[in-house]
This record gives sequence, structure tokens and C-alpha cells, in this order.
Amino acid sequence: MSIIGKLLTAYEKHREMKKWEKVIISNFKDLKNHKKLTKDQKKEIQDFYVGMIGKKIPLYSHEYFYSRTGVFNKEYVPTNIYHCELLPKANLHYLRRAYGDKNACDFLFHNENVVHTILKNINGYYYFENRPVSEEEAIALCQNMEKVIIKPSQDSKGNGVRLISIKDGITNVDGKSIGDLFKQYDKNFLIQPCVKQHKDMAALNPSSLNTLRILSYRSDMEILIIYSVIRIGRKGQIIDNQCAGGISTVITSEGRLGKTAFGGYSTDNITKTDTGITLDGYQVPSYDKAIELVKHLHLRLPFFNLIGWDVAIQENGEPLLIEFNTNPGLSQSAFCSGMGKYTERIIRELWPRPNSWFKD
Repeated sequence: MSIIGKLLTAYEKHREMKKWEKVIISNFKDLKNHKKLTKDQKKEIQDFYVGMIGKKIPLYSHEYFYSRTGVFNKEYVPTNIYHCELLPKANLHYLRRAYGDKNACDFLFHNENVVHTILKNINGYYYFENRPVSEEEAIALCQNMEKVIIKPSQDSKGNGVRLISIKDGITNVDGKSIGDLFKQYDKNFLIQPCVKQHKDMAALNPSSLNTLRILSYRSDMEILIIYSVIRIGRKGQIIDNQCAGGISTVITSEGRLGKTAFGGYSTDNITKTDTGITLDGYQVPSYDKAIELVKHLHLRLPFFNLIGWDVAIQENGEPLLIEFNTNPGLSQSAFCSGMGKYTERIIRELWPRPNSWFKD
């Protein structure tokens, strides 16, 4: 990379660092309860990080998550350090979009338990059942479909996810034709059938596909499960993402839900789902199978050591990969930690590595 290229990349990284800092500081203002870190707590945090990376860190993330959860933990990770230092040291930053495209999932994991995709639009090109077709053919093949999901294939965070039905080429989205709906999505989107989830997952909220978000880390040939959280949609909603209105809570190693869930950036301490189910101790079906699926699949992605996996539990009890994220966030509210018992190990492993923002 040229000197000018490195300067531009450094500037981009600096802007990204500031962006994540502003997000947390802004969210902190919206919290009802603000907790101050004590002098001893600040010392404990700084001693922990100086011992690992040789320098002090900003404390805004610790203060935010402490205020939100009521749990002090030195192992919270500043969001800008995570996104701009740890992630691009763990994963090849410049490959994340190509591999993270939801349309690539079944290519990468052929013959695995991966959600079926009926239609793909990849960079403007259409594929029906993985067969290349023209736009006209794609429209003709999608004239009649009952309850399918259409969504962007890159970084949607729940945006643009719709449950649609099509009859004689007309959709239930404001009476648009399927061709007009394709034009609205422009490119990089997909259509998938609705997944029939296990009755115990549907009981949490029947209108949404409620998924497990499992964060895994590869250390040589060992796959570590950093944490698992469940994401549950709200009444009448089809999306379970926390940033899109859903709620999330931690899952224990035995597959049971935590006491309280968090939603958005300031909706806290939710103890029951909208269907009235108490979260505390609720058993997730086939949890062990979901963990084994993630460990198995992670070994097939050698460019990414930190991956977030969205796994559904089908009505037959088998786990199904919905998508994976090569640029995953940390569920620090639900988990009450950054990376739990693996925080120090992971940071010590990653910190000496080159930052892939600076591509040679």
C-alpha cells in the first residue's frame, strides 16, 4: 500500500473509531440510570487493559454497560477498539462483504443445514434455484408465491426484511408488481421460504423467526463459543433483531435463558416475552446441536476468526443456519461482558497481529 493509501486508510479508521465512540456516548444519554465508576473500578479496568495491550483505554463503554445492566465488569470491551482494532485483527477486513453476503451462504456451506434460497440477486444478476436467469425470467418465475421472505443480502440489520405473498405477479406490498418490488430493492437481495420453527421457539413470539446469535472465535484448531444469546421478536413483528425492535437475553451453557432481556439501546430489564412467557430458565430446544453446527461450520471459513452465527431451530428440532456475520457486534448488554472468560485470552492473541484495515 502506498503512503497516500495508508494515510487515507488511517483517516478512515480514525473516523470509524469516532463514530463508535459517539454511538455509545449518545446511547448513554438516553439511559434512565447513570452509574459512575469508582476510583477502584477505574483502576481495575485500566490495570486489566494495560497488562494486555500496554495502554489505557477510554471508559465510556464500561460506564454505559455498567449503567445499563447494573453489573460492573472489567471485561467490557470499548466498542471502537473492538470494531477498529480487534475485529480487523481477527478477520480480513477487506473480504468481509464478499463472504458476508447472505447470497453466498449455501455456496460456502454446500450440503449443510443452511436455509434454502429461492431467488438471488447478486450484483444485479439473478439466480433462480442457483440457476442464472435474466430479470424477465426471474419476474416470470416469481409470479405466485405464498408467504416468502424478501430481504437485502448485505448488512441489513433487519432493514428491508418483508414477509410477502405474490399472486399473478402482484405483491401485498402496496399493490406493487413483483418487478417493481425488485426495482425497489435494486440489487443484492434474496427471496427465501419462511422457516417453520420449533414450537418452543414459536411460543416466545409466533410472528417472528426467533434465532440464536452465537459468537465463536477460532484459535488455531479450537473453536471457542464466546457466548450465545437468543433474539426474540415483539408482538406482530417478523424481525427479531435487537436493533430493529426485538429483545435479546443470554443463553447459559445448559441452553437456558437468562433472567432479563434488553431491547434497542435503552429498553432494559424485560422479564417476559409479549406472549407472557417468563424468560428465566426457559429451555432452548436442541441447543447442543446448534453449538455443534457452529463449531463445524466455523472451520470452513479460514479468513475469519470471529464470527456471529444466526441459527434457527426447525420444527423437527434440527438447527438451521439462517446467516452468518463476518463483522459481528458484541451483545455486551445481554452478556454483561465483552467476551466473558475468553476476553483476556482473545485480546492477547489478537493484539500483536497486523490490522487488516491496512491491506498490503
